[in-house]
Parts: sequence; C-alpha cells; structure tokens
Amino acid sequence: MRVVLAEDLFLLRDGLVRLLEAYDFEIAAAVESGPELERALAELDPDVAVVDVRLPPTHTDEGLQCALRARREKPGFPVLVLSQHVEQLYARELLADGHGGVGYLLKDRVFDAEQFVDAVRRVAAGGTAMDPQVIQQLLARRAAGDRPLGRITPRELEVLELMAQGRSNAAIAGQLVVTERAVAKHTSNIFAKLGLEVSDDDNRRVLAVLAYLDRGAAQTP
Repeated sequence: MRVVLAEDLFLLRDGLVRLLEAYDFEIAAAVESGPELERALAELDPDVAVVDVRLPPTHTDEGLQCALRARREKPGFPVLVLSQHVEQLYARELLADGHGGVGYLLKDRVFDAEQFVDAVRRVAAGGTAMDPQVIQQLLARRAAGDRPLGRITPRELEVLELMAQGRSNAAIAGQLVVTERAVAKHTSNIFAKLGLEVSDDDNRRVLAVLAYLDRGAAQTP
C-alpha cells in the first residue's frame, strides 16, 4: 500500500515513516509543505494520504485544503487527517462530499501504533476512522438541539460513538462485552430513532450517521 505523508515537523514525519514502513506500507513521498503535498498527490497516485491539517506556507489549514482538492478531483480518494486539536469544521468539511475513505485523528493517537495503523488501513479500504473526541463533540452538539438524539439511551449512545469510529458490530460487541445480537438490536433502535434507513453495509451505515450528526453540528450556532 503506497502512502503519501505530509507533516512539517521533521521528527514526527520521520517517526511516522519508520512506523508505517515497519507495518509494510510503502512511503511514496514524505513531504513538509502544502505545495509539495499537492505535487505528490497529483504525480504519484498513492493509495492513501496521511496529512497534517496545518502545513507551510500558511500554517492554517493548508494540508486539509490540499486533501479536499484531491478528493474533489478523485472522489473517494482516501485521506487520513491528523490534527493537534479537535476542529469540528475540519470534520464537517471531510464528511461533506458523502464519500468514504476519510479519517480524522488527533496526533495523540499516533503514539498508539496499532490504533494508528488500523486507522490508515481502514481509511485506505474506503472506511472511516474518526477520533472519539470528534465524535463526542458532534454528538454533544447534536443532542443539545435535537429531540431524536435525546431519546437515545446511554448504551445506544456508546454503540453510536463506536459506529461513528468505523467499528463493525463484532468489534462493538467485543468493546462493550455484549453479544453481536445485542449490538444489532441497539443499532436498529438507533436508526429508528434517528429516522435513518438500516443498512448491512458498515461503511454506508457509519457515513449516514456521521452525515446526520454533521448536519446537526453545522446548524447549531
């Protein structure tokens, strides 16, 4: 699997290169600025991009904007964005096109090698990998002004958070120490309360939930 990596801090960039190579990823390019990232994405046609939100020359959202342009030119192109802090606007922008293959992780997650590598692989396969803190903030804002979400039980909320991270029913069952049948029942209840069609496709299911939550976050002042 070929990866283009964009991170302006040398030590972190070098560490990510070594980590990914240790898990049999091929680093097509490791760059430190927005213009370099744009050229690498256009010329190298990688399988996935791992991108810091803030890159030179602007040090604002240069990395995110490069990633979004790449996804506009190639819908569904897998992008995992890394950020120092939770920025709900960035999460909304990533989710706005409705395609899979997106992830948003806080940089703290990088220090858990298995979790980070799992996120890269999940995004490259067309899935989602949203940081739990991002999901919790979206859920909190959604609940503040939305009765359907307010009807979700605490256990269903736990299931919804794990769904939004891209977890399968089996993974959710293992995390919560319940049966898959129980998770399936909670999932059905969640979709009924949110007014969303139940789907057996995990990725489409997660994207539907995230899109629903995202619309609420975008409408919340």
